Amino acid sequence: MTEKIKILLIKRNMSVKELADKLGHTSQNLSNKFKRDNFSQNELKEIASHLNCDFESSFIMRDTGEKI
Repeated sequence: MTEKIKILLIKRNMSVKELADKLGHTSQNLSNKFKRDNFSQNELKEIASHLNCDFESSFIMRDTGEKI
């Protein structure tokens, strides 16, 4: 997930510090989350919101294509 967020930051011309400020975190705290790739689903939704994106999290059954 970290890699995807970093790609979005580049596409949005936003730094990690700017995103951290929007989230109410320190840049060090956010950098640590990047290193551990440790984000809750709620954090990912909040990050998406600040990056003007939608976040979808789902399981997709391979045999039927059904999203759960």
